Parts: sequence; structure tokens; C-alpha cells
Amino acid sequence: MTRTAHFDIMGMSCANCSAAVADALESREGVVEANANFATNEGAVEYDPEAVSLDELYAAVETAGYGAVSETVTIAIADMSCANCAEANETALEAVPGVLDSEVNYATDEAQVTYNPADASPAALYDAIESAGYSPVREKSGSGEDRDARDAAREAEISKERRRTLFGAALSAPLLFVLVENLLLGGTLVPETVFGVTFGWVGFALATPVQLVLGYPFYKNSYTALAKNGRANMDVLIALGSSTAYVYSVAVLAGLVAGGIYFDTAALILLFITLGNYLEAHSKGQADEALRRLLEMEAETATVVREDGTEAKIPLEDVAVGDRMKVRPGERIPTDGVVVDGQSAVDESMVTGESVPVEKREGDEVVGSTINENGVLVVEATKVGADTALQQIVTTVKEAQSRQPDIQNLADRISAYFVPAVIANALLWGVVWFAAPELLAGVVARLPLWGLVAGGPAIAGGTVSVFEFAVVVFASAVLIACPCALGLATPAATMVGTTIGAQHGVLFEGGDVLERAKDVDTVVFDKTGTLTEGKMELTDIIAFDGEGVADGSEPATAGGQVAAPSRRSEDDVLRLAAAAERGSEHPLARAIVEGAEERGIDVGDAEAFENVPGHGVRATVDGREVLVGNRKLLRDNAVDPSPAIETMERLEKEGKTAMLVACEGEVVGVVADADTVKPGAADAVRELRERGVDVTLLTGDNERTARAVAEQVGIDPANVRAEVLPEDKSDAVEAIQAEGRTAMMVGDGVNDAPALAVAHVGTAIGSGTDVAIEAADVTLMRDDPRDVVRAIRISDATLRKIRQNLVWALGYNTAMIPLASLGLLQPVLAAGAMAFSSVSVLTNSLLFRRYTPDHDYELLGRLR
Repeated sequence: MTRTAHFDIMGMSCANCSAAVADALESREGVVEANANFATNEGAVEYDPEAVSLDELYAAVETAGYGAVSETVTIAIADMSCANCAEANETALEAVPGVLDSEVNYATDEAQVTYNPADASPAALYDAIESAGYSPVREKSGSGEDRDARDAAREAEISKERRRTLFGAALSAPLLFVLVENLLLGGTLVPETVFGVTFGWVGFALATPVQLVLGYPFYKNSYTALAKNGRANMDVLIALGSSTAYVYSVAVLAGLVAGGIYFDTAALILLFITLGNYLEAHSKGQADEALRRLLEMEAETATVVREDGTEAKIPLEDVAVGDRMKVRPGERIPTDGVVVDGQSAVDESMVTGESVPVEKREGDEVVGSTINENGVLVVEATKVGADTALQQIVTTVKEAQSRQPDIQNLADRISAYFVPAVIANALLWGVVWFAAPELLAGVVARLPLWGLVAGGPAIAGGTVSVFEFAVVVFASAVLIACPCALGLATPAATMVGTTIGAQHGVLFEGGDVLERAKDVDTVVFDKTGTLTEGKMELTDIIAFDGEGVADGSEPATAGGQVAAPSRRSEDDVLRLAAAAERGSEHPLARAIVEGAEERGIDVGDAEAFENVPGHGVRATVDGREVLVGNRKLLRDNAVDPSPAIETMERLEKEGKTAMLVACEGEVVGVVADADTVKPGAADAVRELRERGVDVTLLTGDNERTARAVAEQVGIDPANVRAEVLPEDKSDAVEAIQAEGRTAMMVGDGVNDAPALAVAHVGTAIGSGTDVAIEAADVTLMRDDPRDVVRAIRISDATLRKIRQNLVWALGYNTAMIPLASLGLLQPVLAAGAMAFSSVSVLTNSLLFRRYTPDHDYELLGRLR
């Protein structure tokens, strides 16, 4: 059966474009017919969903060089009890026409859904979740109340579980007393009748309301899982265990079978599981607390300065890009912007994790929600609403939590077969105990363990019938298994790990990235703007006479200390270089132009400007052809650079970037810029090498300058790759990885985007408001190379915590299921152990919140 999808297509500029889109779609197997309309920017495709996915159709449009509009929404979901519930929701969402992809996270109780807005809507997604038997939190798209709705839903769930727990505890307390008294004193204190009513009927009266109130959600969810979704989940195990004890007890009370009464067990099973659900819901809320606190830091209002100079306080949501806002000392900066007036220190710790306030003055960027410490600032808004750094941080972390590490695939594969296997195992051992009680009791008696429940079946010297003991074994075996502990092991730790990263200015694009970063054995740093400040300053101007000899005895410097006889020649060289470079946006070019302006030189405009990537510029100044760049640029233009070679080498050995200036086919001088190494660069390299990670420097700068910077930060000269063109950096990274190494490329996220994309982990160093750097797997909010080490530490620590959780979850089930199957565990103790198992995994993950990535994580040691 075919399906028709409609697209809103971006980037079409003519009829040929629409034809290209249609051809790209029809080239995919499974597509029956496709068309695109340039006039309306729309397209439609009829396809077989069994042969080709909607995601592949989107990829076809992108491959053709265009884009199809898609949207992503996060939906909070209530009533999920294990990883199988998350799978059921994923299946239901992906069956909705127009959905490209869905990820449901049991730990966060949220679904991340990417869909085609032309064919699907949030309402359709909500309906799909409800049809699967779960409860979505319906939100108004784009509303500022969305987060409040999710928080309210979580609080309502916690409150509901608390009320149910208290209700169950009140009715189960007498039954718990009876159970404990029977186990310890053999039932000598419990009377046979209470006010003339046998105690069996009292147990029935107490346990029945518990079954109806506490048991109802489990029975309802079990029916939904089996009847609607065709898969068994944890609710099925709970319902089987509790109902087995309750129904058996009712049958005994009615005289249908002979045996003991287990109303206490039936009620306490539900009580312990409900208590576990309450603790689990509370723990999930705690895990998300850091992000909630971050959002609560948003300013609620802004003081806007009107064009006439008047001030008005308006709600934050009314602030528009371009508005000017006055921020007084102690106030939060309402939204991202740039300082247009004033000077102050700003506390950016909530975004970058850096406790030292940062000085801000006119022209500096500021981040919304950070705190103005002392002076008055006037800030022009550049980003508002969902585009601000704070909102982008939260969105990035949420998306990262929805993309689970590959290690989760192991847990998912196990969970898919876990519950059916547990039920089959319980039935098997129940039948085996019923068929061969004496044989099994004899085998268990030889094990170095405690005795059988109730001493075992009567035929083997125990106190209960063979049938009753088989029922006890069945109930214990289904109740002891805990698939939710297995389902929580990875997402709970990933949730905490990504949040730790955000708190320290390290944003991971997904749990899969969080997993990959720990495997890095080679870090490739770009130089400019990554290891160095990226703020070039003009340091030297050297003029040559007609024979290639430097005029004067000393080079001119940016500071202005110039030998008088060479002043005019040096000014002429600088004037030519600055005029030629004026049309370039490169940092080296800007430094030359700014240096000329600071020296009072009138920089004119150039004609026929041409940028030669990786080499320099060519331009016509005052009717003369001027070249400014490296040796290769001059050689390629038939200019001999040899007269300046000695000067170039001397400057490059000093760590400066020297550029030749040629006019009309002759070298007339050299200008040099210098950059400053970042304070944390040497520490970052040292800490990486201490971890056994190789560090490589990759730059388009010349060999001598690159080696000088490498020497300053501690990089082995053999690991310096210089004079690499921007378009060749990705090839250099691929060459490193072809040697069998796992590389992390660290750059600025713009010029280095291709290299970031091909690296095992691409890491972009941002600058406060640069959060969503598309090519990067990891974005560092602070301009600090040491955060590269922190990112690797967080990755390593999170994966250790995940493995610890998985070992506990798998170890628990591996050890406890056989004990229950051998008749060594009471059903009520099995239920308590199951509830404790999932809570312990969450608690273990929450303890991880105390970790700070300034040191390696100590799995069993103290958290410094």
C-alpha cells in the first residue's frame, strides 16, 4: 500500500530546481511518482513505506542540494514503567504518517520526535501515544508554559504515587505485622478471629482495596501492553505475581483448594512496587533538576530604552531583536546581545561554569540570564526566545539525552526478550516443582544456601502442599525480575553525564557522542583561535630598498618605535599592504588594517581584489598590482621572494606570522602579525599527554610559526602539520585516522567545519553565545582548551557509571532469578528486592551528579 508525502522545499530558485528535486526523489527505490512546484515551494511524492522510509526521501532532497522542512518536538509521557513501554511508544509514533524519527527515553519520560509538518502535527503524535495506552502531556506549541506543563505533570505523578503509597501502607500495615510475626514467631500472637470474623476474611477485607486501588494501574497497563501493543512489560510481571497470590488466597478462603492464605503477600507486593515507583519518579525529577534551575534563572522582565531616551519595563517575551536594554548592577541580562554602552564585570558561571566574572565593554557579546556585577550596561538584543544561548543549551542537552549511546543497544536487545523469558522461566519452574518436588528439594538442600520457603513442600518435609509451593515459586520468579533496572542503567547515567557537561560549559550533541569521546587517542588542535587567542596584532613592518636590503638598522614595530631614516618607506609598505588587505575578513588582514589606522595612515580602497585561500591576497592599489601573502603566492605570480627569506625566517622563529609585500613584481617589504597563546593551552596539552593522548597541531600557518607555538604549549614538533589549506584539513584528519588512530578535531566550528565532520569526534570552541555549531559533536562554551580534557573525562566517567549500572542490573537479575526459581525467596521479599533494584540504579546515577571533571572519575573512590 502506497503513501503520499507532502514537502515544503527550501532553496529552489527556478523550474530546473523543481525538476532536480523530482528526479532525486524518483531515483529512490520504492517511489512511485514525485513532483515539485517551484512557484509554491512544495513537493509531493507517492511511495511504498515498506521499500523506502520518509527519512530516506528527505535525504534524497538534501542530496540534490535542497532542503525539506521538518520540525522536532519533545513530548512528556506519563505511565511508562520500563524500557518496553518506551519501545511501544516509539513504534506507535513511527507509525504516524509524516514522522521521520522518534526516540523515547524512559529515564526522562520524554519522546523526541522529528516530523514533517505538512503531513503530521503534535496533535496526531499525542493521539498515537494515547492509542498505545500512555498519557502525553499536551502542550501549546511555542508557548512559554510548555516547561511548566511538563513540571506540573511530573509533580502530579509524584503526588499520585505518594497518595497511593500512603493508602496502601495504611491498609497493609496490619498485614505486614502478621507476615513478620509469622516469620519470626510462627503465628503465636495473631488471633484466629477478630470480632468473631476469621483472620482470613480480615486479610481479604484489607487486601481487596489495595488490589483495586494500587493494582488497577498495573492491570490496566498489562492489558494495554498485551492487547494493544503485543508485548509484555514490567506491569505484566507485577500483575501476574500479585494476582497469583490474591486469587490463590481467595480460592483457599472459599474452600476451593487447601493451603495457606497470602493476602498479606498480595497487598505488600503492590505496596513495595508502588513505593518503588514513587521513589523512582522522585529520583527522575531530581535528575532533571539542574536544567530546571538553569531555566529558572531567566529574567522575567527587561528595561527597554526607547529612541526618545525613555525607559519601560516589559515582559521578557516582548523583547525583540534590536531592542536596547538597560541592565543595572545586580540584575540579570535579559537576553543575548552586544554591549553598546557602559562597562561592567559579568558573572557567566551559569553558562560557562567559570566562577570569575568577565569584564565587558562596548562591542562585547553578553549572554542572556548572566548577572551584571557592578556597572550599568546598555545591551542591544541579538537573540531572543528559543534562539538564546540558555534555551539552546537546554535544547542541546535534551536532544543529547534522547540520543542514547550504542551500549544501550545491548540493554534494548535484552529487554525485548526479558519479560517473556521471565514468565516462561517462572512457569517452567512452577511445573517442575509440582512434578518433582522431592528431587528438587534434595538438590537444593545440598547447596550452601538457606532453606526453602516454608520449609518446602510437605512431601519433602516442608509445611505447605506441593501445589501451594509451586504457586509460591511462580510468584517469586516473576516478581524478582527487574527489567526497569536494565532499562534505566544507560539513560539515567547519560542524563546526568550530559547535565554535568552543560554545567561545565561542555555540550554533547548526543549520548552516542558522549560514548565516543572516551575512545579518543589523538587530539588535533587548530592553531588560530583554538590554542591561540585568535586576536592578531601587527608587530613588525620592514621595508626593503631596490636591492632587497632592509632600509634602516631596525624594523618598525606596531608600537611606533621606528628609526627615522626608514619611517617613510615603512609607511609606504604598510599603506600598500593595508589597502590590499582591506577587502579581506581574515584575522591577519584585519590586524594589518587596524595597525595602519592606529599609525595614522590613510588606508585607501583597492581594485580587482582577489582572495587566494591559504596563500594571501592580490589587489590593485593606485594602479599597481600588489601581493600580500606567503612565499608560494609570490612564486605563483613570478615574484622572487628570496631577498626577504632571512627576515621571514627570523620573524617566524619568534612565533610571528610574516607576510611578504610585493608591488609591480618586486618584494618591497615584510609585515608580521603575532597571536597570543591562550593561558590554558599548555595545561590542556600536558593533561592530554598525561592521559596517553597524542596531540597534533594542524594549521595553515607556516612551519616555523607553527613549531614556535607548538614549543610554547608542549606539542612534539614531529606532530606539527603546517601550511595546510582550509579545504585540506579534513584530508589531514582522515590521514591521521587512516593510521588506525581515533581522532578528535578541535577548531572554531566555521573554517574547520569539514575537518570537524570527518573526525571521530568534532569539537568546536564557542564564545558564549555560539551553542548550535552544526558541524560539531561537542561544543565548548568557554574559550578554554582545557575543556577538551574535561569533555574526555566526562565521557569516560559517564561510560564507567553506565557499566556500573549495567553490571548491577544484569548481576541482580542473574543472581536473584535462580534463587527465586529454586524456591528460596518469599514473593513479598522478591517484590521488595525488585523495587529496590530500579531505585538503586537511579540513586547510583544521581550520586554521579557530585562529580566535577577537574580530575578523573574514581569509580569506587571518593569524589573529590
